[in-house]
Amino acid sequence: MTQSKRYHVTPHDKGWQVKGEKAQRANSLHSTKEEAVVFAKKLARNTNSSQVIIHRKDGTIQNEFKYDQ
Repeated sequence: MTQSKRYHVTPHDKGWQVKGEKAQRANSLHSTKEEAVVFAKKLARNTNSSQVIIHRKDGTIQNEFKYDQ
């Protein structure tokens, strides 16, 4: 059984970051939340059984998208 990959879009001191769950470093940094969400969704679409979790500035979850291939 394949483990699902989760990408989190979270605030960063330089804007917004896309970071894989349990990763040490961000996959990417973006100046806007919208750019980060587009990038995260692209990563998720190219990964089997993945999820994008979008956070608000306060850290709470705003939205989630699931992708299965």
